[in-house]
Amino acid sequence: MSKPESVDLSHERLERLDRAMTEKYVDTALLPGFVVQVFRRGELAHTGLSGHMDIERGLKMQEDALFRIYSMTKPITAVALMMLVEEGKIALDDDLHAFIPSWKNLRVYVSGVPSLTTNTAGQYITAPPKRRMKVIDLATHTSGLTYGFMTRTAVDAEYRRQKIGDFQTPGGLDAFVEQLANIPLDFSPGDHWNYSVSIDVLGYLVQKLSGQTFGEFLRTRIFGPLGMQDTAFSVPANQLDRFASCYMPKEGGRGLKLQDDAQKSPYLEPPKLESGGGGLVSTAHDYLRFCRMLLNGGELDGVRLLSPKTVEMFSLNLLPGGRMMSDMVPAEGMFSEAGYAGVGFSIGCGVTCDLTKTHVPGSVGEYFWGGAAATAFWIDPKEDLTVVFMTQVMGTEARLALRRDLRTLVYAAITD
Repeated sequence: MSKPESVDLSHERLERLDRAMTEKYVDTALLPGFVVQVFRRGELAHTGLSGHMDIERGLKMQEDALFRIYSMTKPITAVALMMLVEEGKIALDDDLHAFIPSWKNLRVYVSGVPSLTTNTAGQYITAPPKRRMKVIDLATHTSGLTYGFMTRTAVDAEYRRQKIGDFQTPGGLDAFVEQLANIPLDFSPGDHWNYSVSIDVLGYLVQKLSGQTFGEFLRTRIFGPLGMQDTAFSVPANQLDRFASCYMPKEGGRGLKLQDDAQKSPYLEPPKLESGGGGLVSTAHDYLRFCRMLLNGGELDGVRLLSPKTVEMFSLNLLPGGRMMSDMVPAEGMFSEAGYAGVGFSIGCGVTCDLTKTHVPGSVGEYFWGGAAATAFWIDPKEDLTVVFMTQVMGTEARLALRRDLRTLVYAAITD
């Protein structure tokens, strides 16, 4: 690790980052602990550790801890898709039904109620979409698909009834895609931005077009070449001592309670459905290598996954008409890993478009995302900077605030 000053970062201010995040979030039991890494201008400038990876067993946080990264899986799936785009096997503007024939006649929900039983489908009135779904709609969450946890519409409820996207779905990605063929869309493709299982469908496309299982594609085409040895859909038995337990707020919001014990976790067994939207386990080191590849224009240590021109697309807002996410959500208060205005969406990532609206330091064109357990990353090509933050707490209201604080404290350490 280089001295921060060699890449125009302040050592004292990076120590302040660790201290502030510890005092505000770990010491107050909002987080069990964290690992943060700051990489700039070709050098790892800072690694910070705090708290515990397993509170009950008294295990201190360690730099090589394994974390559930949930939706930080999505940018990895997006890179896998773009590798196939570069091979000419698919294009972002292709109609999706060319690859999923059963989706040719998808309908859009108009009215009706979900079934109250697990064996009977809901009774819906539907209409044709305004246009057909395209691959880009999946990549940007404008597809009309949703997540069951949204709890806003009858379509969300149908997802919950059918356990859409469950890691243990019998039949894996193939069965998952056929389930979706029989559920109406929440809205016509392109009309709204709605967080959804769209990226899981991209994982299915990668699997179908590559002739490999999705997990095997990731292992042989991304993780192996990049040296991401600890990134996978499950935790091997010989690495269990490095796997962090996951927590959630206690009732009333003060303190933490166990949500997923590392020693008894479902992640100890390979899933039936390899979720490109949220299924991976990784380390700060591994994920930083993934970010470094993108920051370096698609290449790392002599291994090229994407061309620089393709990587540039991750810094562009690809939402219809150049609109912001906040302008396209179907209702106030919809879930997002961004949490502030001035943000568009590129390929599996949020992208900063208007700093006058974000009210957070940064650069236009930086792209980012986070995971349900409050993990986060961002890549800032203008500052030649990438940051990875790992922790393990589900359902915390502090999730978005800590990401704002993290950005503020990192950018405050820049001296030139």
